Amino acid sequence: MKKFIFSRLLQSVVVVWIVYTVTFWLLMATPGDPFIGKKQPPPAVLAALRRDYHLNQGDFHAYLAYGWQILAHGDFGPTISYANWTVLDVIRNSLPVSVALGAMALLIALWLGVAAGVLGAVYRGRWPDVALAVGTLLGISLPTFVIGSGLLMLFAVETSLLPSGGWGSIEQLILPACTLSVLFLAYLARLSRASALDVISSDFIRTARAKGLSPMKVIAGHVLPNASIPVLAFLGPATASVLTGSFIVEKIFAIPGLGEVFVNACLDKDIPLVLGIVLVYTVLLVLMNLLVDIACAFADPRIRL
Repeated sequence: MKKFIFSRLLQSVVVVWIVYTVTFWLLMATPGDPFIGKKQPPPAVLAALRRDYHLNQGDFHAYLAYGWQILAHGDFGPTISYANWTVLDVIRNSLPVSVALGAMALLIALWLGVAAGVLGAVYRGRWPDVALAVGTLLGISLPTFVIGSGLLMLFAVETSLLPSGGWGSIEQLILPACTLSVLFLAYLARLSRASALDVISSDFIRTARAKGLSPMKVIAGHVLPNASIPVLAFLGPATASVLTGSFIVEKIFAIPGLGEVFVNACLDKDIPLVLGIVLVYTVLLVLMNLLVDIACAFADPRIRL
């Protein structure tokens, strides 16, 4: 098991380095100058800014300088578009908002998706299964902004049951979390149904039923544990997708998260901020995939081999 974990850690380091390299060179290839806006600063000021941001001695020098700064000091430096703010300041202020929203959405998707998928597998071909098929098709097909706008109109405008936006209370978290969870709930429901159907048709399930176990004990003790491995494997990339895919939801519900900061940083070609956000998301994704791999290895010893 130690060898398995060490191998995954080594792969994770390589992945983070590749992402940093690709992101940096894509930023360098993007047209535009981050220091020139509506008014061009004097040449002396422009030269000083380029020196401060390691952009005065060529792209490769900047690549090494930013890489060393991140590796040795764990610091991404000051931002270009936020005056007197460092990249870490911006991330510290915005990331907890996106993480809270994403965690809530993922919990909703996980619990409801797995429950709906197993229910559809147990009642295969009957009305719960048909309702699941229609619901998951709608969840996958409808864009996030349509779902968010619909929930906003229904629960905030027409009935005033929940606030229409903002951040700071549990009530303000419900609508955006539900909006963000719909797509992942639909995928998890389909995945859980397919996995549960495969488990239900297995010989050991027939044996458990032949021993006289109740349907609830068969589902809870045998179907769910064995059907959960594909769901665990899906959680790693799903977690990163929830965190990085929340920009539209943050925009609709006026949530001050990291998604909007990232898009604005790309538009402004704020190199330190884009690198910082991309690497934070990458580390989160790699960490979640590592935890999922370890959890799957514990759940199924064959994976370790």
